[in-house]
Amino acid sequence: MDSTLTNTYKDTSTICAISTPQGVGGIAVIRVSGSDAIAIVNRIWRGANLLSVKSHTAHFGVVVNAATQSDLDEVVCTVFRAPNSFTGDDTVEISCHGSLWIQQQLLQGLIEAGCRLALPGEFTRRAFLNGRFDLSQAEAVADIIMATSAAAHHVALSQLRGNFRNELSLLRESLIEFAALMELELDFSEEDVEFANREKLLQLATDIHKKISTLCNSFSMGNAIKNGIPVVIVGETNVGKSTLLNAILNEEKAIVSDIHGTTRDVIEDTINIQGNTYRFIDTAGLRHTDDVIENIGISRTIKKKDEAKIILWMIDASDEISHIKEVAHNILPINENQSLIVVINKTDIASHEAVESLKANIGSIHGFGQAKIIAMSAKTREGIDHLISALTHHSYSTVTSDQTIVTNARHYQALMHAAESISRAINGLEQGLSGDFISQDIRETTHYLGEITGEITTTDLLSTIFSKFCIGK
Repeated sequence: MDSTLTNTYKDTSTICAISTPQGVGGIAVIRVSGSDAIAIVNRIWRGANLLSVKSHTAHFGVVVNAATQSDLDEVVCTVFRAPNSFTGDDTVEISCHGSLWIQQQLLQGLIEAGCRLALPGEFTRRAFLNGRFDLSQAEAVADIIMATSAAAHHVALSQLRGNFRNELSLLRESLIEFAALMELELDFSEEDVEFANREKLLQLATDIHKKISTLCNSFSMGNAIKNGIPVVIVGETNVGKSTLLNAILNEEKAIVSDIHGTTRDVIEDTINIQGNTYRFIDTAGLRHTDDVIENIGISRTIKKKDEAKIILWMIDASDEISHIKEVAHNILPINENQSLIVVINKTDIASHEAVESLKANIGSIHGFGQAKIIAMSAKTREGIDHLISALTHHSYSTVTSDQTIVTNARHYQALMHAAESISRAINGLEQGLSGDFISQDIRETTHYLGEITGEITTTDLLSTIFSKFCIGK
């Protein structure tokens, strides 16, 4: 972001907020940041003169009640001087006891001494405006806080460290250089001078399009890592879908009944299994019905099935293979990015021979050759460990340190626009269009890449992004 925009957006007032989770705890941390942060804290503090202490030092002392000037709490104040703080401004972090009353009294004292309450994400927003990191790194801060799996933490940490920014910067620099050369040609158009080699530019544009497409394609994986790998449970009514969901989650999440069509809507919940987050989706049973509400649920079942990464198709162990083949048309086809696990349920009331025969016959159904087939009882939980093992084969725990994964919908949208504009530039080069048209497409590509990192931004965009942060971060 250029300095003019930074000065437009920047607010130099001193802000404060509780940075630890709301509620009673052993300690609470109140963060104060701004040009007068150290002086304001010093006004309600008894201990070493904070105005003269070194940066990155912690000091024990007492904070006082703003109204009565009586001792409020024994605390530790840690001082971070600009520009070497999280926000880039002078910052003080006050560690007090976790009493709600103490926290509120301390906040009140800070406000009366000259602070104002911070807005959601305002500390991180200031860090971005002060050049501590780019916009994609700022968003990674929120992703790290919300990470619920090892894979999500790994991807967010990689983005926070600037891996994504560095990759985009290289692309933008190459594009800006060629755009500048092409625009220079326009200044010498009457002399028919060519500064930019069209063959090299075409190769560069093609390479960049390939890299952008790879990033776009990674969003499916990134979204699953961030929000949970979507696992949809489908099947006819009363095959045990809700019982299975409850067994996996170890809680009574879904209503279980012998009445057909009990589940009429989509029920979702997440669980962490061996470092990966899975988002399980229980759906309405597949059957012919005249019930309008139930048919809406069935339509949602089909939609969720098409969006899922893993499909758990539940079958009653007592079903005939001929009937299963009739139901299969609701499941097939599945796309190349999906995996199918067939769960033969109710083995507790079926013979071993019948179950084994059913497994063999299901494997012979056209289109089910690659499906994993598991026999279990959702009611008794027998065999559930085999299902969990099958699920863990579809994880993202093997994300490499040099692999850039897009997890943010805003980034994905900008990349899609960049892919479209660079495609137009490639078509223009292949068709021999004038340099001014090609230059415009290249500039547009750099614009969309710059939106991701914050080199191109607006007040509305920043407000939208940081409003989703928690207060105190």
